[in-house]
This record gives sequence, C-alpha cells and structure tokens, in this order.
Amino acid sequence: MNKSLNTLLAVSMAALCAASFGVTASAYELSPEVKDATPALREASTIGVWTGGNPALADKENKDAILVMTFGTTFTDTRAKTIDAVEKAIQAAHPDIPVFEAYTSHIIIDRVKANEGIQKLTPEEAFEKLKANGYTRVAVVSLDVIPGMEYDYDSIVTKQYAKEFKTVSLATPLMYYQGTEGEPDEVVEFLQALSSQFPKTSPEEAVLIMAHGTPHPANAYYSVIQDRIHELGLNNVFVYSVEGRPNLDDVIPQLKQKGIKHVTLMPIMMVAGDHANNDMAGDEPDSHKSLLEKEGFAVDAYIHGLGENPNIRALYVERANEAVAALDSAPAAQKRHG
Repeated sequence: MNKSLNTLLAVSMAALCAASFGVTASAYELSPEVKDATPALREASTIGVWTGGNPALADKENKDAILVMTFGTTFTDTRAKTIDAVEKAIQAAHPDIPVFEAYTSHIIIDRVKANEGIQKLTPEEAFEKLKANGYTRVAVVSLDVIPGMEYDYDSIVTKQYAKEFKTVSLATPLMYYQGTEGEPDEVVEFLQALSSQFPKTSPEEAVLIMAHGTPHPANAYYSVIQDRIHELGLNNVFVYSVEGRPNLDDVIPQLKQKGIKHVTLMPIMMVAGDHANNDMAGDEPDSHKSLLEKEGFAVDAYIHGLGENPNIRALYVERANEAVAALDSAPAAQKRHG
C-alpha cells in the first residue's frame, strides 16, 4: 500500500468519528431498537450514497456543483475519449450544475503539469476552490470501478470537507451493490454494458478482461465478476488483474484446459493508459501479450478504456444522478426546506 495513503487512512478515520455532521445511507438502516447510536456506529452502518454536511450552514442559499474524482492519466488521447467524455455526459444530464474535476493521483498531476502545462487539481484543492467560489452543495462522483483504495481516498477526503459545506454527497463507484438486500446487482449491470464491446467468439476463442488489481479487500470483486460471467452465460470470458488475483498465471491453465487457441485482451479500466498499452499489449517479453504468445496463443488486443463505451458512460451518469438527488435528502437539506 502507498505509505502516504496508508497514513491518510489511519489518521482520517479517527478524525471523522469526531466530526459534527450528519450522515445518511441509501440502502441500510440501523435497527429501531438501537436508541443510542454513536456517530461512529452510524458511520460504520452507512452504505450506498453517502451524504453529510454542516447543519450550521442550513440557511445558506443552494449553490450546487458536481465534482468528478478520477485517478487521471498522462495519455492525452485516451483522456479525451474517456474521462472527458464521461464528464461531458454528466454535464449534459445536469446542464444547470457546473461539473468540476479532481485527480487523485498526485504523480499524474505533476506529470501533466510538466508535460502539458495543465494544472489539474487534487481533491483537496478542488474542495477549497469550490468553497472559495461560494458553492454550498457538492455532489461528488467517483470514476473508480470498484470500492478499493482509490475510492477510500475519495470517501475520506469528501468526509473531511463535508463540514465546510451545507450538503455534500458521494456517489458509489461503477460496481458497488451485488444484488443483496433488495439492491441491484451492479456487477451484472456492468458486464451487460461491457459485453457490447465483446467480439464474437468460437469455442476456441476467449476474451480476457484485464483489471487493475489491489491489495485492498475489494480485490474480491474480481471473483464476483467471474461468477457473474458464468451466471450470464458469457462463455470463454475470463477476468484477470495486473496487480492482484486472479492473475495471468491463474488464467492460462484454464485456457489450455478448454482448448483455447486465440484470445482477445481487453482492459476494464477507465482509461487505456500505461497498463493497457504496455503491461497488457506491449511488445516487451514480459507483457501479457508476449507471455500468452509464448504459451502458444494467438493474441489480439482491444486497447480502449471503459469511458469510451457509451453503455458504461450511462452507468456513470446514473451514479451522478444518485449523488445529485441525495443532496436534497441530506439532514442539512431537510432542515433548510423543512
């Protein structure tokens, strides 16, 4: 785990328990028998779209903004086709609310500044700018795929700044709910959207979808993805990751067992950046393409980020819609209009 992010997680969670703003959950409520829930218990019980705010600012006039948080990329071509395209789709769905952007990767911010002369904002800087410009309600939209380490950063920084605004909401990532407790199965929804870009395959052909992978427990989402692939009857589709499990070594024996001769590699990341172009499809001997060819497979690569898929963009717009709607259900909003 990145040391700075690890420290942020440890320090921030302790601070959040002492914060004096309310939270609501869209999908779970404590038992009515709990009469003395502490702020920490309420926070631990909050799932779904998170909302908070400062009750002392309840009488402030509503001035809304949408803040999109993304890891970012130094690849300008894929940025325009993915991150920018998703932000434009969100803006089109909410023409009266300005959309702002923050990069969670400080390294990417530095490289974009050095290479392009463009200054991207960190989430902290974006919140400070919104506050300085008089925005009182902020709907935060994460372009993360699963609720892993990057989404933890989105969550922690949003909760840290919630006390500076009348109301703040945080959308869930692309995949969150898994069909329990009456909630939708967003893994299935994701795969249905993704399958629109799958090539037609014969019994000797397979599609390998490459995830990022993480030491975070959210790495378990990839096992759920593979389970739902089977459930949907998406034959010869396998998920693997660059930095987690399952990895390519886990998948290759399955391909051989099924008699696969040809594979198409496809990233399931917002952008087609370094991992897609180099780790997955590069010509270096340790790229996934080269390793598979060494094992005797014919390999094609589909080098496009998730943001290029209009069906995926539509899912992110849904997440944004939920975050914007949540601004009116937060405690501060209820006090304002009650």
